[in-house]
Amino acid sequence: MDGGGSKVDAALLARDGSVIAATRVPNVNGGGDPFGYLDGVAVGIAEVARSAGLDPERRPLASLGVYCLAGADLPADDRRIVRWLSGQGFSTEDVLRNDTFAVLRAGTDRTWGVGIVCGFGTNCSGVAPDGRMYRLPAVGPISGDWGGASEIGGAALWHALRAEDGRGSRTSLRGLVPEHFGLKRPRQVMEAVYFGRLPQDRLAELAPVVFRAAAAGDAVAWSIVDRQADEVVTMAGAAIRRLRMTRLDVHVVLGGGIFRNRLPGFVERIEEGVRRLCPGASITVLETPPLVGAAMLGLDRIGASKAAHARAHAALTHERLTQDTRGRAGKE
Repeated sequence: MDGGGSKVDAALLARDGSVIAATRVPNVNGGGDPFGYLDGVAVGIAEVARSAGLDPERRPLASLGVYCLAGADLPADDRRIVRWLSGQGFSTEDVLRNDTFAVLRAGTDRTWGVGIVCGFGTNCSGVAPDGRMYRLPAVGPISGDWGGASEIGGAALWHALRAEDGRGSRTSLRGLVPEHFGLKRPRQVMEAVYFGRLPQDRLAELAPVVFRAAAAGDAVAWSIVDRQADEVVTMAGAAIRRLRMTRLDVHVVLGGGIFRNRLPGFVERIEEGVRRLCPGASITVLETPPLVGAAMLGLDRIGASKAAHARAHAALTHERLTQDTRGRAGKE
């Protein structure tokens, strides 16, 4: 399973890597509970069980469950989630990892390297050849993080407001930011957020606006994009240094919506920054679903063959995961 705040991908595999069933479901609103998204995990497992012709209530459904979840950030998170998984009894053995580990394993044929997720927020993990791990807490600015759509969108509004009131440089964001929300001025956006008419999380919608403005040559937008690229370099560099991998040919895998912005110069800046520290590093933008990485981790754990890994990797595609989603939408 690969689960986050917006969607859950789940698959049931045989030991030879054959995919018995796979599905993608939208996650549920946790209602302010940081662990509320686990309800979506249960929904995803129930859906994949039904797709496989199994009764979701007859548990365990599998001998091994690998759960790569966005909410598994701190050791206390891990303990709480593991307790929840144990109580549900979905699988005989439960393996919990942060979703960055799924991204990493999906993007390399190795069991080690560095994985970075940049979606709504940002996170990084690394695994050394000898199995040592590096993890960031990744709970926002209070844990030293910067980046992801939430931060990029906030920066866009920040610069738009300063352009409007004279504190900052001229930028097309002054018009683009309010236009996105059907307003006329950045100040109106600020007031809508301040008075609760516009949820602050919706500022994350501005990330593509920033990338489009940068592509059109806006210097302020480019400064935000460059800051994001440099933060990715900082995270990757910290993992590589702490795991003493600067002289190795490290695979750095980038996953998440921000990396789907095909802005020339963005990924190139990341590559150049990482290679200044680790000349042998290679950078990959993940194209396959991170669920592939969760499957690979499970097959690694049972000592499955290379053929089993290849079979699962080939079968778990975005198309396979969205087929069932479209089918359910059509029935509804």
